[in-house]
Amino acid sequence: MCSLNIAFRHFKIDVLKPNQGEAFFNLIDSNRARLEDFFAGTVSKTKTLKDTIGYCKEIQQRIKDKSYFPYLIIDINTNTFIGLVDVKNIDWNVPKAELGYFIDINYEGQGVISKALKHVVEYLTVAYKFRKLLCRVGSKNEGSIHVALKNNFELEGSIRSDYKTTKGEIVDLNYYGRVFSYNN
Repeated sequence: MCSLNIAFRHFKIDVLKPNQGEAFFNLIDSNRARLEDFFAGTVSKTKTLKDTIGYCKEIQQRIKDKSYFPYLIIDINTNTFIGLVDVKNIDWNVPKAELGYFIDINYEGQGVISKALKHVVEYLTVAYKFRKLLCRVGSKNEGSIHVALKNNFELEGSIRSDYKTTKGEIVDLNYYGRVFSYNN
């Protein structure tokens, strides 16, 4: 049930498919320097095209296991991957999950990632009835903080010295959450 196909403006959102390794590699590779600190796992598993193709196969199993959902943002005009909203650290007992997101540098400031996150959140709450969604954001990452706030996530707190970047810097993380209630 993880598949969705949402379109807005000239973009669409859909789950990563097994045959999209090259396009996924290109997205990560063209944004590698800015992603390496907070998408360290993805960056480390996509160093080469061959690595990325293998990683995409691994991801397919995680999708089947409902432990990870990668939703790609695609520019329909160019058929290019331009961003990602991923659902990770899923706890089905609550149920809750963490969201990560980024947009290609060429699309920053256009509201695309905010709109994509909105659509993914709507989908997740309908399809999976998540009770809580959260975002962990570097305390100095003003762009990502703005995206979380624009999508009605509330600052739950800041955890000091909570994350080590790939450069070895220990940074503070802000935790933003959204709680959903459903009539049973």
